[in-house]
Amino acid sequence: MRVKAAFTRRATSRRATGYSPAVRNLPRVWFGLTDRVDRSTYLLHGAALMALKLGVDVVAVFAVTGRLWTPIDYLTPVLSARGGHLHARPQWLLLAMAVWTLPFLWIGISMSLRRALDAGLSPWIALLFFVPFVNWGLISALAIVPSRPRPAHATPTAGTDRLRAALLGVGAGTLIGAVSVGLHVLLLHRYSAAVFLGTPFTMGAAAGWFFNRGWLKPRGATAAVGALTVLVAALASLALALEGAICVAMALPLAVPLAILGAVAGRAMRAEHLSTRAAFAVAFAVPASAGLERSLARAPIREVVTSVEIAAPPEKVWPHVQGFADLPPPAEWFFRTGIAYPVRARISGTGVGAVRRCEFSTGPFVEPITVWDPPRRLGFDVSSQPPPMQEWSPYRRLHPPHLDGTMRSLRGEFRLIPLPGSRTLLEGSTWYQLEMGPQAYWSIWSDLLVHRIHRRVLRHIQAEVEREVTGARSDSAFHPASIRR
Repeated sequence: MRVKAAFTRRATSRRATGYSPAVRNLPRVWFGLTDRVDRSTYLLHGAALMALKLGVDVVAVFAVTGRLWTPIDYLTPVLSARGGHLHARPQWLLLAMAVWTLPFLWIGISMSLRRALDAGLSPWIALLFFVPFVNWGLISALAIVPSRPRPAHATPTAGTDRLRAALLGVGAGTLIGAVSVGLHVLLLHRYSAAVFLGTPFTMGAAAGWFFNRGWLKPRGATAAVGALTVLVAALASLALALEGAICVAMALPLAVPLAILGAVAGRAMRAEHLSTRAAFAVAFAVPASAGLERSLARAPIREVVTSVEIAAPPEKVWPHVQGFADLPPPAEWFFRTGIAYPVRARISGTGVGAVRRCEFSTGPFVEPITVWDPPRRLGFDVSSQPPPMQEWSPYRRLHPPHLDGTMRSLRGEFRLIPLPGSRTLLEGSTWYQLEMGPQAYWSIWSDLLVHRIHRRVLRHIQAEVEREVTGARSDSAFHPASIRR
């Protein structure tokens, strides 16, 4: 009761005395959820923060890759496909940029929420920050709309059962998650940045809003309800055969923190006692926006390169890149989770027009040869491919529709580069498209998958060639340290 009374006194004091941007410190302006934000503060701080973000990104990207980062890459501020323009070179850069972006994502949402309140609007419109292209209209409108006084709301009173409120919050958030997953898995067959960023946040916001009905609960309990909502939704997607355990496990590190932040924001919204109808109207707009992103954003083509040094000249290596015998069962835990792995490769014919078939654990890749330059280069397109994984699930067979075409291999190439001492640097390249956002997060997993596949093939070719040349056992011939990414 003391906490509630203190909160009530602070809220009453703010309504009575207004606010003064000059006396507020920057962390409260940027990250807080209590101080109001007028349009001048919103515009000036937003412009300054955008300039800071762009300046750091330009310097970092140019220093590491030599490429110029431009304002055009910020048409959507929710980590969309723009990360793919870097082609994951190097991979850690995308991860660093994703981490660097998250505070700005929260600042944008929290300041938009408080600017909406200052303008007499529903704070739920801040969720439109996750909708691609619509978010720029939201930012522009909030920078223009003047402040409007709003009538004071009744002070929240205790009395609502906490367990019942928690169940109501989890149920509301899970409903939003079910609509989003059903829409994108069963209808669009694709996940976008708006889904993976906006849906968990919206689920948490709905859970926090309903959990705090009647009276404001502690922030810690509210955050726990937000996290629980995502976990319940994840279990429900497994039980209803909408998703497999691997995809769920990869999504949770991103979804749980966003749901917690959303729940805290939902608690702040509930303190204003705003309409339930406004909450659901905007909440369901976020998962429904993926079709817009799909139609306006094109997945970039990514290249992954892995190499190995082989103690043999290119002439000895060349026959083994055309095709190779059965690989031993994988020992890596990575492939035991259901990720597809190569088993063998065969080629029919020679020269351009020949067809190479690379058998994976989930089916064959059919690869028409497009470059035939012995013993230096072998290139091929990919005319058909199997699913990238076999999902873990309580059910015997599970194949979520979004696996079809989400990760598409376009072409591949082997390059044999002679080295001193009759050695060969064998490079393997794969070009692919990933139809899943945010690219900065999911490309970490997809590039890792391609590297592991490359490494399994290159290790096998290395062992076969060196055994053939030296007559030694493959165990003694293999040099793990020679594998390069």
